[in-house]
Amino acid sequence: MESQPQPQPQPQPQPRRPRGFAATAAAAAASVSPTGAPSGSAGASTASSGKGKREREKEKERTKLRERHRRAITSRMLAGLRQYGNFPLPARADMNDVLAALAREAGWTVEPDGTTYRHSPPPQHQQHLGAFSVRSGESPLSATSLKNCSVKATLDCQQPVVRIDGSLSPASLDSVVIAERDTRSEKYPSTSPINSVECLEADQTGVINNFCQLADPDDVRQELSHMNSLNVDGVIVDCWWGIVECWNPQKYVWSGYRELFNYIREFKMKIQVVMAFHEYGRTDSADVLISLPNWILEIGKENQDIFFTDREGRRTTEFLSWGIDKERVLNGRTGVEVYFDFMRSFRTEFDDLFAEGLISAVEIGLGPSGELRYPSFSERMGWRYPGIGEFQCYDKYLQQHLRKAAKLRGHSFWARGPDNAGHYNSRPHETGFFCERGDYDSYYGRFFLHWYAQALMDHADTVLSLANLAFEETKIIVKIPAVYWWYKTSSHAAELTAGYNNPTNQDGYSPVFEVLKKHSVTVKFVCYGLQICSYENDEAFADPEGLSWQVLNSAWDRGLKVAGENTLSCYDREGCLRIIETAKPRNDPDRRHFSFFVYQQPSPLVQGVICLPDLDYFIKCMHGDITGDLVP
Repeated sequence: MESQPQPQPQPQPQPRRPRGFAATAAAAAASVSPTGAPSGSAGASTASSGKGKREREKEKERTKLRERHRRAITSRMLAGLRQYGNFPLPARADMNDVLAALAREAGWTVEPDGTTYRHSPPPQHQQHLGAFSVRSGESPLSATSLKNCSVKATLDCQQPVVRIDGSLSPASLDSVVIAERDTRSEKYPSTSPINSVECLEADQTGVINNFCQLADPDDVRQELSHMNSLNVDGVIVDCWWGIVECWNPQKYVWSGYRELFNYIREFKMKIQVVMAFHEYGRTDSADVLISLPNWILEIGKENQDIFFTDREGRRTTEFLSWGIDKERVLNGRTGVEVYFDFMRSFRTEFDDLFAEGLISAVEIGLGPSGELRYPSFSERMGWRYPGIGEFQCYDKYLQQHLRKAAKLRGHSFWARGPDNAGHYNSRPHETGFFCERGDYDSYYGRFFLHWYAQALMDHADTVLSLANLAFEETKIIVKIPAVYWWYKTSSHAAELTAGYNNPTNQDGYSPVFEVLKKHSVTVKFVCYGLQICSYENDEAFADPEGLSWQVLNSAWDRGLKVAGENTLSCYDREGCLRIIETAKPRNDPDRRHFSFFVYQQPSPLVQGVICLPDLDYFIKCMHGDITGDLVP
């Protein structure tokens, strides 16, 4: 019988030798007898172990101190980079964030996953201050640039045609501003002038970058020289709150604007500035984003009610809610105090330019897009033309104001927003509030709409009081929107959600202009509908001409100066004639006309040359130098 092989013994795994604190504990255990007393010479070992433990504790404390010291140094370095270098570093930045910021500053591309590579130089069109202008006789003419749009244009002196270089993106040429001059020697109406110009509106996307630095000084100088050769009279510059006071409250960085203004001063051009307190660029098609200041957004993470809120609780960061105008929720300051401190800083920083008369006017941004309105039709929220928009009064601060107003009225149950007002893209007839004979005209509806519009007017009144204090003896401009869709319906739903209580049975613009009259401002009407585009059809019940007639006459009747600005590009002769008729009504018995007009250049969406026929004639007609209709 064959014997079976004996199994070989398996090697036993060697126990791991304890290290660090585990080794110390094991040694201490080995030195103790079963009775718990130190055995033999274990007393000395215990003493040495206790001494080693104390040394380790001291070393840990020293390590903590070194770490605190290192963090303090890092914190001061980051604060300096933010304040003086304008580096966009997050609140809890680490060295990776610093390295990424330095690499980007040096011209490298740093992806979110850390991939870093050198990219080609930025295309030239992103640095242009493109503009055009013509001036005849004493009537200066200048240009403004379309926000976030850069177009370089040249004016052919032999033919009244604007040739736009198709290789350049839409961002710096946007308008001709024709402003007022002495009219005593002019005949009305055919030669009534709208004569001077303030400006090219220099968008920081091509001029001032998000670090408040002049993007390309040589290119800026070249563009200003080009505009000067075309008799451009001045420049409009948006001064963005989100750039100047970006990182820390009351830490204002004006360096890029100072450099830009110095260049403009060399060419003896006038400057019109915009106090831009709104966000810019949060749309699907936007290439550039200028948010509200980062420290404001940090506060908003903890207290989202500082932003406008719709009925579903969605917030928009386009502009701070007017509910906090007098609430100390911005690091101890109210909303209007924040605006005033910014305006006062600008006035102090550029006192020399005001003294020289170089800065001729200041436009005060009072809402989204710089317009006096609620953010009721925000594309970020999914709004598309011709939706009626939504009421924006559901943050806790505006709700507190609404409850107070309802209590004073004696109907506390009215302290609510309408629950049948539809959604952003609803049509009036689809809602119970805006439909024919809807709740907008009920007792509750009239109360709510009056309160909603009054909040808008109170905001304008408060901010303009401080603006006049900061910019005394300087022309103040306020931009009024043209919400012309659904104007032919009884409720005027889109105007109601924007804050203008203007249904067919009352005038919603008169009380607004009474407030503006108190502050002697110039009203700049954003004439979206100077020409009706193909997508504006009868389904929207739009009436841009009817709205323009109401707004302009309401302002003129109160003795306000009125200026115009178009936002839809006009390419044909009919559009030019419509603009002229709006700016200088032929049959007005009081001979009223615009103080100045901002004509925004068409933006080339395709490659090639875009021509505006008879541009030279159009400008001379605005100036009052020639009469008659546009010739073929």
